[in-house]
Amino acid sequence: MEMHHEAGFRERISCPLMSAAAPLRLAAPHGEADQDWLRQRLEELERIDRPSASEGERQAAEWLVGEFASLGAAARIETESAHGTYWWPIGIGTALGAAGGLAARRGKRLTGAVLGAAGAAAIATDFPPRPRYLRKVLPKRKTFNVICELGDPDATRTVVLGAHHDAANQGLVFHPGIPKLVSRTGAFQHLDTSPMLMAPVIGGPVLSALGALSGNRHLTNAGIAFSAGSTAAMADIGLRKVVPGANDNGTAVIALLELARRFLADPPEGLRLILVSFGAEESFSEGIKAFGERHFPSLPVDSTFFINMDTIGSPHLNVLRGEGFLKMFEYPPEALILADRAAREEGIDLMPNLRIHNGTDGLEALAAGYPVVSICSCTEHKQPANYHWPNDLAENVNFDTVESGIRLAEAMTRRLAREWVSLPD
Repeated sequence: MEMHHEAGFRERISCPLMSAAAPLRLAAPHGEADQDWLRQRLEELERIDRPSASEGERQAAEWLVGEFASLGAAARIETESAHGTYWWPIGIGTALGAAGGLAARRGKRLTGAVLGAAGAAAIATDFPPRPRYLRKVLPKRKTFNVICELGDPDATRTVVLGAHHDAANQGLVFHPGIPKLVSRTGAFQHLDTSPMLMAPVIGGPVLSALGALSGNRHLTNAGIAFSAGSTAAMADIGLRKVVPGANDNGTAVIALLELARRFLADPPEGLRLILVSFGAEESFSEGIKAFGERHFPSLPVDSTFFINMDTIGSPHLNVLRGEGFLKMFEYPPEALILADRAAREEGIDLMPNLRIHNGTDGLEALAAGYPVVSICSCTEHKQPANYHWPNDLAENVNFDTVESGIRLAEAMTRRLAREWVSLPD
């Protein structure tokens, strides 16, 4: 299929923010990463408080454009509209569930059923890659996607390498003691799929609706309890500060910089490369959703491959086999075969067969029908290290894993230049 590029997709903007501590770096051979250089970049980024769709996120985007420029690569910022949280839409849904249960207990069963069902629907449709109807009426802010195009601009095949530069709010539900406590039971050793953490969140309004319809007081009380607890958890997250976000997802941002350096030194033949760092990922992937609405029409499914990188600084690298908050979206076997072969060629050990009941930016491209992989990492407990907690600092990042993630993304890209992967119709 012939590829058509939007004129606006080529437009460049200059960045006023340049890092004085970022000298031009092209001396190291493209096959190895300078971990000290990566660490310095990551420490600079983690010092920027950058919640989704915020002034800090804009500063991080400008910093990244400046870092690309120091390598000799032009990049631009695309400003998009986003709500910027997930605790408001989810919290509204759980609050409706609690209200529905309370109404049912007062004898207003129809009202209770309607409120519970509305709360469940608001939550279910807010999970990526769903339409997010409730967000359309919530306040909007600006989010900032950073785009750097390399390679052959006239090539008919495109590889999109993605990361995100915003950081998450902490919350008590992310306390590191919880997975440590669960790990003592040995449960993680037998799980290849992470627990569905959003089950009690959406379960509360569902139970309230069922309790109201059936008149079952036990269901109603359970619905109130789950809904109230989830609402309190969302409020707690919303009131907390943003974490440094070194592993999640500064590691992938610095990986983009290193990949830019390598592809500038040795461009893969016959490929157009788009390196993108998305904003507002931590508010349920609003940055890549806006990118998709703007650019997916000009990126044909049969000639575009997405490599998503998220949280690649835990001890063990992995390539997700599937992900999704409620429904599990499986990654295409053709894309996974490419990743596994590239890992074997590079001598990279992957934690095998992992799926998550959560979401990365890879979900949007996956749901749109693209061949896509998500390169991530985990601890021995099959959880991301220092997840959404204040200790998510560069000093706690495993840079050997980061380097393995960079090598894997590069090897996949260069293999695609030789042997393209398309999905069956």
